[in-house]
Amino acid sequence: MAALSDLLPVAAVRLDVRAADWREAICAAGGLLTETGATTDAYTAEMIRNVEENGPYIVIAPGFAFAHARPSPAVHRTGLSWVRLEQPVQFGHASNDPVHLVVGLAAEDSGAHTAAMAALAKLLADPATARALQEAADPEALCAVLAGETGEMVAVGATGERGARPRGGAAAVHKILAVCGNGVGTSLFLKNTLEQVLDRWGWARHVTVEATDTISAKGKASEAVAILTSREIARTLGDVGVPVTVVEDFTSGREVDRALRATYDV
Repeated sequence: MAALSDLLPVAAVRLDVRAADWREAICAAGGLLTETGATTDAYTAEMIRNVEENGPYIVIAPGFAFAHARPSPAVHRTGLSWVRLEQPVQFGHASNDPVHLVVGLAAEDSGAHTAAMAALAKLLADPATARALQEAADPEALCAVLAGETGEMVAVGATGERGARPRGGAAAVHKILAVCGNGVGTSLFLKNTLEQVLDRWGWARHVTVEATDTISAKGKASEAVAILTSREIARTLGDVGVPVTVVEDFTSGREVDRALRATYDV
């Protein structure tokens, strides 16, 4: 599995970039992916079209947009880019605008970058590390912070004794779907946060989390006890026969903890 430092070279980092709007911000992230050989120019257009078609669900935390599209022939290899904006821009997200950080992802498939996304989610969830990334003086300093990969999830409350299990019988294994437009980017952030909270509850053996895309989620909904996703994707899913819970900040352990408590009425 690729590490975060493997996917984000110094050449793919730009700080204090000027962008007039969200399209220019994504173009900046996409341009770096092309410059470093991860994609062709066509992938940038695909990232923009993803937002046009699915809405600003890629703004997964306050001030943070995770720009990506489906794996396609425009992707040469899995890679990341990092664009810190000089002035924040509006993406149209009701809760997490304005955006000052755009991370671009080009994925060859849905699996090779899972470990890197987990590491990035932990870093951004740690207030001290997030502040260090925001204040980094140059790309080298920023990559040095990322290479440390020292972020930890903020502690959340537990339901009680570790090793307790959800209702449903001694042998029950529940599934929760973390859903985004493509199943390879933002849903992995939410999956990681869910798994961190479940581990703290002592429920990791009893509840599995699957990251998936909107289309697949409709077919898999009958296998799940709940779906967690963004507001935009929830509207797209509609009624799928199981509870659909909106999460505004995919990196927030506290928000996901509340969502799980509501799901299981604990």
